[in-house]
Amino acid sequence: MTIDLRADPITLAAALVDMPSVSRDEAAIADTVTWALREQTTGFQVLRHGNTVLARTDRGLPHRVILAGHLDTVPIAGNVPGRFEVENGEQVLYGCGSVDMKSGDAVFLHLAATVADPVCDLTLIFYDCEEIAAEFNGLGRIERELPHWLDGDLAILGEPSAGWIEAGCQGTLRARLTTSGIRAHSARAWLGDNAIHHLAPILERLRDYRAREVDIDGCVYREGLSAVRVDGGVAGNVVPDEAEVVVNFRFAPDRSLDEATEHVRQLFSGLDIGFERTDGAPGALPGLSAPAAKNLVERVHAHGGGGVRAKYGWTDVSRFAARGIPAVNFGPGDPNLAHKIDERVPTTQITNVTQILRTYLTGRS
Repeated sequence: MTIDLRADPITLAAALVDMPSVSRDEAAIADTVTWALREQTTGFQVLRHGNTVLARTDRGLPHRVILAGHLDTVPIAGNVPGRFEVENGEQVLYGCGSVDMKSGDAVFLHLAATVADPVCDLTLIFYDCEEIAAEFNGLGRIERELPHWLDGDLAILGEPSAGWIEAGCQGTLRARLTTSGIRAHSARAWLGDNAIHHLAPILERLRDYRAREVDIDGCVYREGLSAVRVDGGVAGNVVPDEAEVVVNFRFAPDRSLDEATEHVRQLFSGLDIGFERTDGAPGALPGLSAPAAKNLVERVHAHGGGGVRAKYGWTDVSRFAARGIPAVNFGPGDPNLAHKIDERVPTTQITNVTQILRTYLTGRS
């Protein structure tokens, strides 16, 4: 399939939606994007790395902006090909990936082909396997194998943000808390010690936990600590000797991953339990005071964008922040509609985000 990068980005977004690209099956869309960047843009070095497509200019301009978006989607649920509808007088594009995040990809691809005189050098990264386990993430692979491609003064990820700048992101960790007891026949329960019952003080502390709110660069991050899984039990007539609860902590980016882990550990101090962190990723500070980021914020305000707010979820902006590069999420689409069967984006958001980024990349009002 071919695509026209110079076409209206709404048309381009619809074409991308119509290309199935579930995680680990991105070869066809990566082929199309690679061909389009090589044939329809000028001044870009284009590199294919697995199913990740990279492109960059080297004009010797004083700043470099990275535009990054993932090509994969969650599994299709009868919502490909996409379709246009008119709702309340507004055109809407439906389809898997229309929000997360092929509309953002379309904006970046269109700008690569149509911005002839940018005020900064550009790096584009269209990567695979963002929607599955982090070990498969294409951007992580580039970070490990081609780290110089991630160098820049600002990274903009096309994650859906409804045309707002969602700055930084929260960190996340999961921990397994385990209790022990003595197994016994439930008819003679007094001979045992029920491990499930020992979960009660853990759940009480979670119930009474008060989340912290932190203001960083005018963005308010609200933390959250939740039980997300409980396991225990042997059989219907057995007092269990093991039980566990898995907790998930979403923490503000002013904490490191180790600090966040210690915070959770201390919350349950004094209890006779096991504690193991099973997964974790640091957050990303907003970095909005950096000149390149500050300029983007000014453009969004000047051209009627949604403003600035904190990103509550974790995104790949964290990878750039860890390298000292300010990074923001900025793209069309309501993040609350990502992954839904009726995933959809108002096409005016695609147009608005394109126009704002065009003024930013060209330095024009």
